[in-house]
Amino acid sequence: MKRTGLYPGTFDPVTLGHLDVIWRARRLVDDLVIGVAANEGKGPLFTTEERVEMMRQEVAALPNRPGDATVRVEPFSELLMFYARKIEAQVIFRGLRAVSDFEYEFQMVCMNRALDNEIETVFLMADAEHQAIASRLVKEIARLGGDVSTFVTPSINKLLKQRYGITE
Repeated sequence: MKRTGLYPGTFDPVTLGHLDVIWRARRLVDDLVIGVAANEGKGPLFTTEERVEMMRQEVAALPNRPGDATVRVEPFSELLMFYARKIEAQVIFRGLRAVSDFEYEFQMVCMNRALDNEIETVFLMADAEHQAIASRLVKEIARLGGDVSTFVTPSINKLLKQRYGITE
């Protein structure tokens, strides 16, 4: 049986931490869907379409290893568990940075299991060098003209500068 994994998120913007989780999740399933949540309630800096395109470009740039899952990037706007069922995912991947992430994620897992206890959630700890990276903080640093080049790829760094009107 083919194993399908789902890595959902807002990805506003895509960070090196997100890419680290994708890199490792590709080894654990046959197909990996990166679900870019529309979630306009969070007031994203980039539109859903922009975030999907950013993620597609970043995923395409990741090196392929033998045994890596096929990866596709799709937007979604429905309840996570409805979307997971729709794509026939058996696993949802979530990245963890710190203990504070675990508390929130634990509540989400409990709710998700109440909705569908057939879909497992797998937590992947961010690599030590990426544990402090949060999209919210990356945006704040970039907005104020700070250097975010150690948190995002060069192409995402360029997009952030363009969005905030920062010239080099």
